[in-house]
Amino acid sequence: MRLILATAALAALTACSGNSSGTKTNTTTTTSAVTAAPSPATAGTVVKIGIDLPLSGGDASVGISTEQGALLAIEQMQKSMPRGFTLQGVAVDDAVQGVHNPEQGAANVRSFISDNAVLAVVGPYNSNVARAQIPVTNAASMAQIGPSVVADNLTLGPEAKQLRRTNPNLITFFRVCTTDSRQGSALAQFAQSLGYKRAYIIDDNETYGLDLADRFEKDFTADGGTVLARDHLAKNTQDFKALLLKVAAAKPDVVFFGGVTSTGGGLLRKQMYGVGLGKVAYFGGDGIADLATVAGAQADGSYYTLAAPNAEKLPAAQAFVKAYRARYSSDIGPYSANAYAAAQVAANAVIRAIGKGGGVPSRADVVARVATTKIETPIGSISFDKNGDVTNPVLSLYGFKNGQSYFIRQIQLKL
Repeated sequence: MRLILATAALAALTACSGNSSGTKTNTTTTTSAVTAAPSPATAGTVVKIGIDLPLSGGDASVGISTEQGALLAIEQMQKSMPRGFTLQGVAVDDAVQGVHNPEQGAANVRSFISDNAVLAVVGPYNSNVARAQIPVTNAASMAQIGPSVVADNLTLGPEAKQLRRTNPNLITFFRVCTTDSRQGSALAQFAQSLGYKRAYIIDDNETYGLDLADRFEKDFTADGGTVLARDHLAKNTQDFKALLLKVAAAKPDVVFFGGVTSTGGGLLRKQMYGVGLGKVAYFGGDGIADLATVAGAQADGSYYTLAAPNAEKLPAAQAFVKAYRARYSSDIGPYSANAYAAAQVAANAVIRAIGKGGGVPSRADVVARVATTKIETPIGSISFDKNGDVTNPVLSLYGFKNGQSYFIRQIQLKL
């Protein structure tokens, strides 16, 4: 498991700058020499925000840019910390053998809980990892803010309540993104707008993929479309030729995939070309935002949504975009701004919980402050409803051309 510590010390942070090679080393710094905090203390009290994301393997292309957004927020929020306090980010990898892993995710949050200085968690990236983590963070009254986890049943309905089995009336899981159901609905409507009437649905049989595919199927058929068939991928499958020959025989207008690139979405699209399906549209949610990393130019003709605004297009996000480029010498990733906002929420709650008393707050104190959050972030105003969902959800729609993702439009959702 990879672990990274980050503090507000900009010079020191340069030394632990993110990269895509998966070769970061442990870095711990002190802030007394370079921090802008007004504290005269030479040995400040350290409080931490844990960050759990997939940082290696197939998910790293989106996980690292998400991590970097969170770390940038923690760096910048140090200047708002009360006197004598140092804010650190502690990032860990929940991927095992290159793929996000729920058991590793649960182990990671247990490690955060064992460290009394960790007061809140940002992450994970994947819904099935969140499903494994929420019972653990709920039992510890630890606030957890997801930048990108979209499965409806993490916050809504009886399944969400079952995840809070230790403290059923205490909401500890929050998210700054919208839900699968809204992504699925938007994609179904977009498919219809392009004239597609015959869909073949495939999912990866994971929490996120099933949820997304269910909603697409429901809305696509409700709008007059026909779902020709639906199949689930077996875990770790690499050769989809037999399945794709079956798909080709059904003659769909569109193939919808519920899942992520690393669980088969990338190879599936790439192999569609081998059975004569290369010109058939391919749809999915934010899990295939990195589709071109596997499919390359064969991603062309694919469409996906992000459960986030396009920060590049938001006037309120321009300072963040500029700071990110300066800090990491790269463009932002699909959920960098969301991760920044999630870490900003966590840090803001810690600061308010410390308050005028100046003592280290309890995790329950921090949870209470997260629940009453009302702050401005690069992705807009953030507050949460009674279930922990953001009250101002936004979706963005993208396509692929020449092996590159391009922005189509933003969708402001009404609750």
